[in-house]
Amino acid sequence: MQIGIGYDIHRLVNERKLVLGGVEIKHTKGLLGHSDADVLLHAIGDAILGSISAGDIGTHFPNTDPKYEGISSLKLLEKIADILGKSGNHIVNIDSVIIAEEPKLVPYMAVMRQNISNVLGILSENVSIKATTNEQVGSIGSGEAIAAYAIVLVESIHRDI
Repeated sequence: MQIGIGYDIHRLVNERKLVLGGVEIKHTKGLLGHSDADVLLHAIGDAILGSISAGDIGTHFPNTDPKYEGISSLKLLEKIADILGKSGNHIVNIDSVIIAEEPKLVPYMAVMRQNISNVLGILSENVSIKATTNEQVGSIGSGEAIAAYAIVLVESIHRDI
């Protein structure tokens, strides 16, 4: 078994859609980034890649490559799932947390979990998503940014017994 951790943060700006966990969320601002800037999926993707020592999202999908401009992070997660599969590992579980002052995310979490489980081919029961605020401290607390952390446990498909 191997563990990986991921973290991502993006600034909130006007005239962008807010996408978290592959779900478009009603909000006055969205996350700024080369792709759709989905911090949750980026943190999960980095955790998966880290668990198999395969670098990070920026290495595989550089923000200097125009083919990734505006891309759905669900598509990036699909590609990461392929990398994971080729490594001979599978996901045991994912635990994640989104840090945002607003909007309230609970109404969207079931769909986020389902999106992630569908793309990664795991049960939604093995995907944990939590949300918290930053208690009005720092850039997240002042509503300037949203961040996410994720940890992933993977296991070799070809275990020696």
